[in-house]
Amino acid sequence: MKKYSLGLYEKAMPGTLNWKEKLETAKEAGYDFVEISIDATEEKIARLDMTKEERFEIIKAMYEVGIPIRTMCVSALTKYSLGNNKEEYCKRGMEILEKSLQLADDLGIRVVMIPGYDVYYEPSTLETKKRFLKNLKKASELAEKAGVQLGLETMENEFMNTVEKAMKYVTLCDSNYLKIYPDIGNLTNAAVSYQSDVLEDMELGRGNLTSLHLKETLPGRFREVPYGTGHVDFEAAINKAWNLGVRRFVTEFWYTGNENWKADIDSAVGMAKPILEKLS
Repeated sequence: MKKYSLGLYEKAMPGTLNWKEKLETAKEAGYDFVEISIDATEEKIARLDMTKEERFEIIKAMYEVGIPIRTMCVSALTKYSLGNNKEEYCKRGMEILEKSLQLADDLGIRVVMIPGYDVYYEPSTLETKKRFLKNLKKASELAEKAGVQLGLETMENEFMNTVEKAMKYVTLCDSNYLKIYPDIGNLTNAAVSYQSDVLEDMELGRGNLTSLHLKETLPGRFREVPYGTGHVDFEAAINKAWNLGVRRFVTEFWYTGNENWKADIDSAVGMAKPILEKLS
């Protein structure tokens, strides 16, 4: 029996595919589950208001194809951040988060990942940090009620680009349902910037890591770096995460119009699976 679960980020596939096609693509490539995206576009946010019938159609597709959706990335909380100075944005962020937890509950999603930003499009201040913490505590209570894990993603800015910084908020919220979902690409860039050890940083999250995003990066470049062309030591990171009790991994990359996008998916599997198989 396999001891790990490898997921594919939804945005690695063309948005024109329907859910059944996305699930089939992931399964054919050798993935175990798909990570759904709720980004800041109104199209994706509208998913949170799907009818029961529409939700059931997704569940039906999961059972027909034989592969589930098991994690969710709520990157809409970049724009509608929990520490936002605009009251209407902050309020909408909390509404998005509550509805995301409900959708997760309905679809059987285990982890809802939220970006570690107090604010993104404006300067971080003491007030935005306080507001973020206040709303994160409320979010933790909503997660406790839903029985769905929240995972803070380590991001690319100074606010929460390390596990150590994320642990501050996990400690302050003190909830069994608020943990950390690190992005190893972002952690690697932070380690280079701070001249620190990325594996030591991961160790600080022992007992508090839900999963690991496997994303390639380069110093100062956080997106769209093909696997094997960056500086992330995936083998060391996966081995460390395994030692810390992590068994769920997601390859995070983006479809950008490349007609050979399926080859990119195969490349991601080819990078991650051999490392995970050795551990199993």
